[in-house]
Amino acid sequence: MAEHKSKSHDGANAAAASASSRPLEDTPAYREHVYEIVRRIPAGRVMTYGQIAELLGEGYTPRTVGFVMHAADEETTPWHRVINSQGACSTGRIILPPDKQQRMLEAEGVEFDARGRCNLGRYRWVPDEAEAENREESQGSLFTD
Repeated sequence: MAEHKSKSHDGANAAAASASSRPLEDTPAYREHVYEIVRRIPAGRVMTYGQIAELLGEGYTPRTVGFVMHAADEETTPWHRVINSQGACSTGRIILPPDKQQRMLEAEGVEFDARGRCNLGRYRWVPDEAEAENREESQGSLFTD
């Protein structure tokens, strides 16, 4: 009987070890943190995989953000607004048709050059800056011209 308890206890430890060895990007909470940021990107703007990873901090890398984005629900998450650090789409070998992401961004007004890159200086969205601008606009000025 004591041996039986030991086995069930070992089984619980094995299950816990299995869950803890699962990659973080496989957990719903990990994915949801990525999706929360992506859902805030306005139409006509983009963020990079690395930019999102940096915002989220430890445990997030550009590669894992990309992994999460490839599993995003197109109806609820604007996955196409996340691009690589060169300003190009990285979905050509994964999504059919291969230019789908670029065409979706172009429909929102993002322009790409002949090499398939957009100007990140113009189209990159930075959440802190954008939200600060919105707060300033909604508060109005205390001073008049």
